[in-house]
Amino acid sequence: MSVASLVADRDLVVVCGPGGVGKTTVAAAIGLGAALRSDRRVLVLTVDPARRLAQALGLDAVGNAETEIASARFAEVGRPARGSLAVAMLDTKAGWDDVIRTHAPDPATRDAILANTLYQNIAGRFIQSHDYVAMERLHQLRSQGSYDLIVVDTPPTRHAIDFLEAPARMAEFFSSRLLRWLTAPYRSRAMGLAAKPFMLVADRVLGADFLADIAEFFVLFQSLYDGFVERSHEVAQVLADDRTTFAVVATPDAPACREAAFFLDELRQRDLEAGLLVMNRMLPAPFRSTQGVAAARAMLEGPARDHPLADQYLQRRDRARREQHRFSALAARVQETARVPELVEDLVDLGGVASLGDHLVR
Repeated sequence: MSVASLVADRDLVVVCGPGGVGKTTVAAAIGLGAALRSDRRVLVLTVDPARRLAQALGLDAVGNAETEIASARFAEVGRPARGSLAVAMLDTKAGWDDVIRTHAPDPATRDAILANTLYQNIAGRFIQSHDYVAMERLHQLRSQGSYDLIVVDTPPTRHAIDFLEAPARMAEFFSSRLLRWLTAPYRSRAMGLAAKPFMLVADRVLGADFLADIAEFFVLFQSLYDGFVERSHEVAQVLADDRTTFAVVATPDAPACREAAFFLDELRQRDLEAGLLVMNRMLPAPFRSTQGVAAARAMLEGPARDHPLADQYLQRRDRARREQHRFSALAARVQETARVPELVEDLVDLGGVASLGDHLVR
């Protein structure tokens, strides 16, 4: 199976990897490559809060709502698309507002949550909020069925694990003893003697309404609990589905390869498909050539014995051998691989990203 057929056979590609390896640009290139070469409706969704997707595609901005790239843009760079490409960047607060509006059990609960002081101040900030609402957004997009292929650009590796675990952890929190303790005073209006001293001190330090706001917020949120759990299970099933694959992006330096190996281990433990390894910024193929080594050594053994170009070539050849060794170790653990050569310039427009896609989706 080629990279092109791997992507063509999937409807969800989750792009993961360490920070600084070109992951967002690779995600954009996979999506763009699919839109150029097929009639599929493609969406690239970035979960990483860094705003690199707009830059990678030469756009002024990318927001929470999907933005379709006009067909005229493809024509401008001489790459007419058979399909379509839309992009979106997750906005945590807007995403949570959408969740509340869509899944609140009734208008009164919806309005009470949106108006709650604590919700207004911490929505999008409490732990793993961004990761969880990313899963909600993915569930929403899949349910709508507007796209044939969704490419998800996740945060750097360790945070991508949080992305995978967020639904389960959110469900665990909503059933925890801590939450029951926080909401008990609001539910019963009758506190035990043991809790009263703490509540009185908290009222003086934090304000009389602070704990009531906390309790009200979580009581209201618990009305959404069943939906949270159901959708988290559905997203978990989507990630494990045979129409989903994970693309791991790395560069051939040792730290990035260690991070990639760590994530591949995590995928294996979760029985998730490691479909593609993209090794970015590798030295070009001539530096792995045995003929090139022979020619360089012949130059150094000749009469002049002083050929800076030959020395430089052999130094890069040593680096290329280290890169190849790391690449091979990771390549054995995935279905398909793609090597992207080290480029002189950053890719900051649609044409540049399309050229990167040529290395990926052939």
